Amino acid sequence: MTANRNTPVALIRNAAPFAIRAERASDVVAREALLDACFGDNRHARTCQRLRDGRAPAAGLSLSAVHQDGRLVGTVRLWHVSAGGRSALMLGPLAVDDTARGLGIGAALVQRALTVAKARGHGAVILLGDAPYYIRFGFSAARTGELSLPGAFERDRLLGLELVEGALDGISGTIVPTGAKLPKAKAALTMPRAA
Repeated sequence: MTANRNTPVALIRNAAPFAIRAERASDVVAREALLDACFGDNRHARTCQRLRDGRAPAAGLSLSAVHQDGRLVGTVRLWHVSAGGRSALMLGPLAVDDTARGLGIGAALVQRALTVAKARGHGAVILLGDAPYYIRFGFSAARTGELSLPGAFERDRLLGLELVEGALDGISGTIVPTGAKLPKAKAALTMPRAA
């Protein structure tokens, strides 16, 4: 006679109601609407946008957060730049839908992006953002003081993170885009709309 076995079942009570995955072509319209909602109509005029205009994001570093109901609720992309003559990535924009705030989507997107960037051999990530938010990931302004952006920016918001020790040592100069240029037809789709 075989004894009945009670197999313990672990119930996942706090399972994330979203999944992080690589961005798909089908995400573009929802991504652009989310970025408009989060950053407003003037988002195309922002300083960091100049580093992205007409450029493709770094391969494998465009991520989407999708709610269990299928809605795109978060996005992050990283871009190739030269920071004072050294290769780096620029993180941004990071956006989370207002209806999904507080679920850890932003943190999950940043963590996944940094993990993928490190696995792909990138040495450093730079961003323009709120230090109190990004410090938990290891970002700081400690090594970006001699860097500048092509436009107005707040110095204390220019943050960096070394994925490889020493990648930002002694770095200085202007941050410029180095990513692959988009074909003109695709670049036109990413340009600001006329008012």
